[in-house]
Amino acid sequence: MANVATHPQTAPTAPASLTAAEIAALALSLAHLGTGPQATTARRALHTLLDATPHDDVVTTTLATLTTPLDVSTSDRARVVAAAITEHRVVRLCYGDAGANVTIREVEPVTCLVHRDHWYLVGWCRMRRGVRAFRFDRILAVESTGLLARHRRADRYLPFQRRSTD
Repeated sequence: MANVATHPQTAPTAPASLTAAEIAALALSLAHLGTGPQATTARRALHTLLDATPHDDVVTTTLATLTTPLDVSTSDRARVVAAAITEHRVVRLCYGDAGANVTIREVEPVTCLVHRDHWYLVGWCRMRRGVRAFRFDRILAVESTGLLARHRRADRYLPFQRRSTD
């Protein structure tokens, strides 16, 4: 039985706190799982883990968005973005902003996050030469360019991060 994994029985412990970067990674992983049984189980597990502490209304809404399956087209875009993040590849977005202005942008994707009712791609926008967040529902199309993107740490691109004082 050399290939059988076992683990010792231990007493249950309190759930560990997740960092914003860890939540973002889990969110993106869940985004493109669809609605199958594994996805449902994974969302329920994440919901249980995150329910261990009380939350305000913003966090409660965000968690509901995080644990709700995405529609098929958004899920497809999330899959392309997830692959680009993993492979450190630049993506080309056709993006419609809040004013309905459509631009084509090359973006070095770093991470995704959920805030309230919306999913966002966070990355380095080559057009604007800076960090930008792109709402998934405003991404009209996304494709990998095949170009390598610079490796960037996700924790430096997430909002509301504590900065060290050293």
